[in-house]
Order: sequence, then structure tokens, then C-alpha cells
Amino acid sequence: MSDQRAEVVTVVGIGADGWAGLTGAARAAIRSAQVLLGSTRQLALLPVDLSGSVGASAAAPLDQERIAWPSPMLPALPGLLDAHGERAVCVLASGDPMFYGVGTTLTRLLGPERVRVLPHPSSVSLACARLGWPADEVEVVSVVGRAVDRLHRSVHPNRRLLVLSADGATPAAVAALLTDRGYGGSALTVLESLGGPDERIRVGTASGWDEPTGALNIVAVHCHADPDTAVRPLVPGLPDDAYEHDGQLTKREIRAVTLARLAPIPGQLLWDVGGGAGSIAIEWLRTHPSCRAVAIEREPARADRIAVNAAALGVPELHVVRGAAPEALAGLEPPDAIFVGGGVTVPGLLDRCWQALRPGGRLVVNAVTLESERVVTDAYDRLGGDLIRLAVQRAAPVGNFTGWRPMLPVTQWTVAKR
Repeated sequence: MSDQRAEVVTVVGIGADGWAGLTGAARAAIRSAQVLLGSTRQLALLPVDLSGSVGASAAAPLDQERIAWPSPMLPALPGLLDAHGERAVCVLASGDPMFYGVGTTLTRLLGPERVRVLPHPSSVSLACARLGWPADEVEVVSVVGRAVDRLHRSVHPNRRLLVLSADGATPAAVAALLTDRGYGGSALTVLESLGGPDERIRVGTASGWDEPTGALNIVAVHCHADPDTAVRPLVPGLPDDAYEHDGQLTKREIRAVTLARLAPIPGQLLWDVGGGAGSIAIEWLRTHPSCRAVAIEREPARADRIAVNAAALGVPELHVVRGAAPEALAGLEPPDAIFVGGGVTVPGLLDRCWQALRPGGRLVVNAVTLESERVVTDAYDRLGGDLIRLAVQRAAPVGNFTGWRPMLPVTQWTVAKR
């Protein structure tokens, strides 16, 4: 995008109540704009003649141009702004432009000093006001341009969720997901056209939902687990049966220790090298919505299975790279943490991972065979860190009695890059 623009772009949040719900400052910004950008629906909320509208104190520019967003919008945005050079541009946004809105995109493109934001109450604020829910106790999940599977991560007994809908099909998709997950008794409230003259609120349960819904809606969920429904906590160490796998799975107890050593931090990126079932990358992502992860897996069937597991556990954004390391690592963003669960004996793999790791990053390697242990102990001699051995035994039937059945011990090496 060109850096020649001198004008500040004004972003005005507008609700379903249109012009009548705007503040004086918002109305003034719209009137003074030479170019108005917004969706077709948003532009239609404005009077054709702003000079004759309620509260008007000045006429709009005679050359004011109203432009509806093309589809897709984001790739076209820089060109649209450049095309209008020094003209005064006002962008319309739904509700609060800085809450999953175009205001955030514009500040990233132009810098905060070149964007002026005039917010309107968000759909979340309006929904909480209608429901009597404390906004600070509600989790918000957006499925606008995102998979509805993201909801899995947030579904827990007695939790209150607000789902930002993509369209009129979202409520039914949410209801189906909850029912399939074992939360069919959850209370659903769909709030349509909040703040507008045609506002409507519908109430039901996930398992019984069959209501047609308008495109402009938000879904409120009060989660209720059906009897015997498996609960999936966010703390690392999910049960092994939470995953589809072919035996290539970091077992629950070892996984919990491994994640503790990787130390997930919000916003940081993990490489899961030799992903197997994807359990390490998936549980890294589940610790915080801003965490990012790449799983590298050479076996096509396992790579497919990683994607299935990620969607089922609420992190469909997991990026799966299909290929063998170290070659498959080329071109990837440098990570903050790396887990090597497979392929450690491949020549050059550990050196490639160490080179890619950001300063302050953590490298964790699990070894089970003698051959992989040799590679790990050699690296430990060169780079230091911590070397531990983990041995887990699980109770199992022994005839009519119960005894201890040992799992294969795991040698774990952890090192931080200074």
C-alpha cells in the first residue's frame, strides 16, 4: 500500500438503528466525508440526503461518493484507500469497529495515528444488556470467516458464551455442534437485529432448535452438559481417547509434562515436528486463543488425522505441513518453541531446529529408542539444558488381581536458546 495518504481515515460504528442511533460526532464525520465505504446493508441505513436528516447542521459534500465493499473485502482494502488519495474517507463498521471489526484492520494498515475511531455499542454489549449477563463473565467466540468448530474449545459445563454469527445458518450449526458434543440441553437464545426496529429474540435448546433465523444475529449459549458427557479441560493432559490415532500418540502423562516444559505463552508459535496425532500442537493451542502452532507430519493419513483432531478439540486453525523434516521446515516462520516427537535420528534435524528457534525459545525432545537417546545425549553434551527420564506405570488386570503395567520410559531433553 502507498504511504502517500495524509488524511486521517475515520471509522464510524453503526448499529441496526442506523442514523437515529449515531452520536453527533459520528453524524458529523459521515456528513463531512467525500468518500463513504461500507457494506451495502450499512450504506442503506443512511439517509440519501444527509442535509435534510435529523440533527443536520451542515450539508454533505456535493461530490460525496458511497462505495460498497467488494467481495472479498480485505484484499481490496489497501487499493481502495490508495485510489482515493487525499479525499476525506469515512468507513462504516458494525457496532464497535475495534471488536472483530475493520477498525483493527485499518490501524494495522495505516497505523493508529492515521485512524480515528468513533465506536457504537457492540452486539456483545447489546446482547448482555438484553440477557442480564455480566459482560466480564461471558466468553465471546467469533465464527465470522472462521470454522464453527472453534466453539469446541469454549464448551464447558455452566459456561455462558456469545457466538458472533457469520449468517442465518450459524444458530443451527451451533445447535448441531452442541448436541453432537453432548450439550444438547444447553439453552440457546438467538438475538436478531439488535437495536433495530425489527429486533427479535428467540429462545430454545440446542437439541430442539429448528427456528429459521435472519442473517444479522448473535447466539447466546448457556452450556449444560448431558449426563455422562466427557468434559475436556483446557489444562494439558487430555485423555488419550480424546484423539483419533494409530498408536503414534504422546501419552497423557508424558504429554502433560512435555507441555509444561514447552511453557505455552500467549501469542507464541510452536513447531510440532513429527506431529503423529497432533496432540502436543493441539494442547498448546488450547491454552490460549492467541497461541499459534504448526504440525509437521510426513505420513498423509496422520496429517489428515491431525486436522480431524484439531477441529474436534476446538483449534481448527492448527496449520498442518505435509512433508518430512528437516526439508519441510523451509520457509516456516521462526518459532518460539519446538517439540520433536519423531524423526530425531534424521541427520541434521536437531541442528536445523536449533538454528530456527528464536532467542529465548524452548526446544523439547522426547526419545524412546536407544538410537534416539544417543542423538539426544550428544546434543545435551553440546548445548546443555535438562535431561530427565520419565517412567509411568498404569494399573491393569493380572488374572483376578490388579498389577502395574509399565509404559516405555521416555528420555526428555529440554534446552532454552540464549
